[in-house]
Amino acid sequence: MTGENANKQLLHLVFGGELKTLGGTEFRDLDQLDIVGIYPDYESAKTAWKAKAQASVDNAHMRYFVVHLHRLLDPESKAGA
Repeated sequence: MTGENANKQLLHLVFGGELKTLGGTEFRDLDQLDIVGIYPDYESAKTAWKAKAQASVDNAHMRYFVVHLHRLLDPESKAGA
């Protein structure tokens, strides 16, 4: 990356919770969602996601996700696509 895009924030949300079924994405209890945090770039979000995913490996229904908030905030932008 060069120029303006090199310093642009590309926010990512990391969160997880226990799923109702192994193949789905519906959570068992929304009140128990684990909001890990919001990160300024994908690499730091991936690091947080990986740590949480590895820590919950004994629970097959537990899943963590990385959401590209920058794509939701600015859907017209091609940054980080």
